[in-house]
Amino acid sequence: MPRTSTRLTFAVLATGAGVFSMLQSLIAPALPTVQHALHTSQSTATWVMTAYLLSASVFTPILGRLGDLAGRKRTLVAVLLTVLAGCLIAALAPNIGVLVVARVVQGVGGALFPLSFGIIRDEFAPAEVSGSISNLSAVIAAGGGVGMVAAGPIVSALDYRWLFWIPVAVVAVTVLIALRYVPESPNRAQGRVSWTGAALLSAWLVALLLPLSQAGRWGWGSPGVLGLFAAAVALFALWLTAEARSRNPLIDLRVMRLPAVWTTNTAALLFGAGMYAIWSFLPGFVQTPATAGYGFGASVTASGLLMLPMLLAMFLSGVLSGRLEPRVGAKALLATGAALGALACGFLTLWHDAEWQIAVVAGLFGLGIGLAYASMATLVVASVPPEQTGAATGMNANIRTIGGSIGAALTSLLVTGRLQPSGLPHASGYTHGWALLTVLCLAAAGAALLVPARRPARPADPVTAGTTRAPAPVR
Repeated sequence: MPRTSTRLTFAVLATGAGVFSMLQSLIAPALPTVQHALHTSQSTATWVMTAYLLSASVFTPILGRLGDLAGRKRTLVAVLLTVLAGCLIAALAPNIGVLVVARVVQGVGGALFPLSFGIIRDEFAPAEVSGSISNLSAVIAAGGGVGMVAAGPIVSALDYRWLFWIPVAVVAVTVLIALRYVPESPNRAQGRVSWTGAALLSAWLVALLLPLSQAGRWGWGSPGVLGLFAAAVALFALWLTAEARSRNPLIDLRVMRLPAVWTTNTAALLFGAGMYAIWSFLPGFVQTPATAGYGFGASVTASGLLMLPMLLAMFLSGVLSGRLEPRVGAKALLATGAALGALACGFLTLWHDAEWQIAVVAGLFGLGIGLAYASMATLVVASVPPEQTGAATGMNANIRTIGGSIGAALTSLLVTGRLQPSGLPHASGYTHGWALLTVLCLAAAGAALLVPARRPARPADPVTAGTTRAPAPVR
């Protein structure tokens, strides 16, 4: 039985994870403002996003594993304090270099996702776990939407620095409540952190994600991009070898090979490609002046409001998935979520001439995100031993981020590959990009159908019994 109020524990977890998710998207619409205020170039300003992405990718699985070993509450509090420090530094940053460092510090907060899922699994009654994971996933998904919608009004009414001052206040209160009311997890993994595995994991992630995020500026055929891709392949092979031979692997590859885990991760990779690309390019599409032959010349605030249906749909479908999962299964919800994403992108490919069409697309994709986010976490948590929860869910989040980087890079190649004399993309670039995202989301739905099915786990099953043997996946 839970030792403290699960509602209060959930509120702490949801606030921390929601703030981190919001920080992912909150700064993107304000990048031109940041560039002007800090007197820097556009290429330098993009490092505000790139640094955050790289940091989160590195720290999410490592600190998720550390939480499995050292205790999830203490790791959670340490991560929250780090995010607090990062937001404070960003709010006070006198130049772009300090702001980029602050974003690296903020990226540590990526570990809040796996730590939160692990605490829910440890502290909540078995019957509450699936619904709580779905609700938390809904908050995480909606947090990204809040960032897109809220950035414009905050910057217009106050200043871009308030994009960080507001999280400072929220996270500070969350830390105090977490110290007092979140219990320490009883389940601990045996062993220690494999720092060799951590270093190799960090190295191949950076070598992969850095060229994906910068290829548009460096050139896909440039020595830097090709060299980093080659390094990523070599470092990934070294990491696999080191993890397979280690007595205390950072990521247990046997768990990653479980049918329910690798199929869910494949769906996460493909759906993440579509999701992050939509987040990255749809606001730019609606902000394009109508003189380009498309777009609506919307302001940052107006484009954020067009994303509001996505925010509402993400939250509602994420909460609803917790009620539907015991009846239809997480596998069906994941496949449905990816199919809704494909439907939205297909609609956008054919119809994008009116603002109501953009709102419909945003709402449909939001429904898909809410269902997919919740079901991915549910499938992974229910398929791995308790002591592997943090590392496994951390890798799932990472794989989704890798997919997002790939999707954004490929969409950028299509959108910006051929420009008008004005410097704006042709409408066909966006159309081809939306078509690609349709295919990726359909492939994600196909991967979801490969997830093994079975009856929902009972309290006596390994998923709740704390055995080290990986249980069979839920449906």
